[in-house]
Amino acid sequence: MSKHPVSTDAAAQPLGAYSQAWRAGDFVFVAGVAPIDPATGAVQRGGLAEQTHRVLDNMTAVLAAEAADLDDVVKMNVYLANADDWADFNQAYADRLSAPYPARTSVQAGIPLTGMLVEMDCIAYVERG
Repeated sequence: MSKHPVSTDAAAQPLGAYSQAWRAGDFVFVAGVAPIDPATGAVQRGGLAEQTHRVLDNMTAVLAAEAADLDDVVKMNVYLANADDWADFNQAYADRLSAPYPARTSVQAGIPLTGMLVEMDCIAYVERG
């Protein structure tokens, strides 16, 4: 099985010592994706819905670097700064993904960047052609 790091300028760059993603065989492992505008480097303005859409835009860009998209995601982990935001998050998430949805874990977590309300990571399955 071959493996290699994945990187794209179309998504926000990592905030620390990690890769945007790794491809390992038929799987793409996307690191925690922040709601950061890749053009400005700033946290997405607005509320949780806007930040969720920015995270999914960044995630889509990383997946596209490996000819994948959100329909290829089989597992999603979601980290919310506030448990009270669950309903708003779930609606914004459902606006962008469709059934059958990926398996998902959602937790309230301390998110280190000021103003950041959500972070997500995922695993996608993409058969090599």
